[in-house]
Amino acid sequence: IYYYLTVIYININYFNFNFNFKEIMKFIDEINICVIAGKGGDGCISFRHEKYIPYGGPNGGDGGNGGDVYICADKNLNTLMHLNFKKIFQAENGKQGKSKLCTGKKGKNLLIYVPIGTIIKNKINKKIIGKMITDKQTILLAKGGIKGWGNNHFKSSTNRTPYKKTNGTLGEKKFINLELLLIADVGLIGLPNVGKSTLINIITSAKPKIDIYPFTTIIPQLGVVYIEKKTFIIVDIPGITKNSSKGHGLGHKFLKHIKY
Repeated sequence: IYYYLTVIYININYFNFNFNFKEIMKFIDEINICVIAGKGGDGCISFRHEKYIPYGGPNGGDGGNGGDVYICADKNLNTLMHLNFKKIFQAENGKQGKSKLCTGKKGKNLLIYVPIGTIIKNKINKKIIGKMITDKQTILLAKGGIKGWGNNHFKSSTNRTPYKKTNGTLGEKKFINLELLLIADVGLIGLPNVGKSTLINIITSAKPKIDIYPFTTIIPQLGVVYIEKKTFIIVDIPGITKNSSKGHGLGHKFLKHIKY
């Protein structure tokens, strides 16, 4: 992302243009995050203490399982900007067990919402974990830790008062790469200032910036075309120039959106 911003800065200043960096920041299509599932709650050591029962048996409860981390597709999103300022996402830990065989509360799961078209990869081994294709699609990223056992599990015929319990295990921790590929039915591809933005402005409700200088469109613009009862999505890709794949013009940052 920072490399991309640098490229934009150099090219825009080359043409002596003025533009707003806030427009760039509204569209972020790749980001790295760390997800941590919740730790399992520890078991409890406890014994019955009731009237007329001086030597009550163990009644320590189990802990609660740690919360899981999921990623969920949201059709209302079209950028990863909302994830840009928070790099670590952690689910809730499970609660510790209590006396009277009370089990600790399970940790609350964490949902991370991303746009449809997002590709999820393991940042370490580069393997694809999944692709968000449909609205509300959900994929497990990190499994919560397993609960610990209370001392009630360790009683035996030879040990009526076990002072033993187990601790909950740590939740999974993963480094994730999120990459957004825009989902559209039609893509407008062409040189700078050939009328792509004007066309999408006329046939859709999108309002891309239009002006006389090159690279007026510096981020992809999505629009919806309505024809009677049917609709389709169209995307205006920033101008493609010679050697764009080598970083010229607006660089290769947006070329991936037209690969399919």
